[in-house]
Amino acid sequence: MAKADGCLGKLEPMLYLLVSFFVAAVVTLMVIHSSRSHAHLSADADLSGPQKFHATPVPRIGGTGMFTGLVCCVGVAALTHRPDWKLGALLLVCGLPAFGAGLVEDFTKRVSPGKRLLATAISAGLGIWLLGATITKTDVPGLDLLVSTAVGAWIATVFTVAGVANSVNIIDGFNGLSSMCVSLMLLVFAYVAYQVGDLPLTLWALAGVGAALGFFVWNFPAGLIFLGDGGAYFLGFYLAEIGILLIARNPDVSPLFPLMVCIYPVFETVFSIYRRKVVRSVPPGLPDGIHLHSLIYRRLMRWAIGARDARQMTRRNSMTAPYLWMLCITSLLPALAFWDSTPMIAACMLLFGLTYVALYRRIVRFKTPKWLVVTR
Repeated sequence: MAKADGCLGKLEPMLYLLVSFFVAAVVTLMVIHSSRSHAHLSADADLSGPQKFHATPVPRIGGTGMFTGLVCCVGVAALTHRPDWKLGALLLVCGLPAFGAGLVEDFTKRVSPGKRLLATAISAGLGIWLLGATITKTDVPGLDLLVSTAVGAWIATVFTVAGVANSVNIIDGFNGLSSMCVSLMLLVFAYVAYQVGDLPLTLWALAGVGAALGFFVWNFPAGLIFLGDGGAYFLGFYLAEIGILLIARNPDVSPLFPLMVCIYPVFETVFSIYRRKVVRSVPPGLPDGIHLHSLIYRRLMRWAIGARDARQMTRRNSMTAPYLWMLCITSLLPALAFWDSTPMIAACMLLFGLTYVALYRRIVRFKTPKWLVVTR
């Protein structure tokens, strides 16, 4: 009997991952097949913006499949009397404002970035209230003094969650980019949570991986559906909450570990703000086409420059994402190696930032190494 219980325990993570994956994949497929009936509301028909790289209108409500997959995962956990179902349910309840505001934007195109960030901040506040997901330690001199007070900890937590959610939305520019990156980040969180014995957090991190991959299979490489603001903001919120809960519940994990895991989208956001505000003297929220992923698309994927054929544009779009997956992995490997060492993680974060800036400078100055460029 004990052996059977052990087998069930080993299968439990796969149950969470597969349920969320299967439901998310099926619901996303249904959204794609029914797109003609709701395309006038859900499709991204603007093909002319600086960050638009698709050739035909595409539904942008991929977040519905992911959210539904996680809801069903909570339902299965509750029906099978698993005690951790409440953690999953509370994560979804807290994430509703972020998901809802983004989804309304996907349908109406009338919700400003400020209102979406406010909704995500409300989700972060609910996480503090319902889950105790609060940053109370950073291992950063000065900042630790701030988060040692309740108000300071709440401000730091809300700012962090909203920032990570926004950063995931910023890198959501190419087929498979943000969903695969977040899947990899959640896998790292799941591994470390398992290492410190936090099984509930391991399970819900894996459930998030399953939901993201259920969307991914229809988004990459064909770009049949987009994540949309609802999906991006919710996925970013979910990622941030898992990371904050991991350090809040497990003091052995370095407080900088979640930031190291998320450093690619976070640094992309910070660098974009600096580039717009300081270098170009334009509003930080103004869209542009010179994010790192945009530059890779324009200057490294040279084999189809100028092509307007839908098939070639989609292929060029999809070939961009693997470059950024590799960049993301360069932050995840040291995070896995040094998850309990703040000094080592701080050094790796500095190295990542220098590498990112060096790579950006070479690409923007047309000095990209030839082996990175794809030509005919």
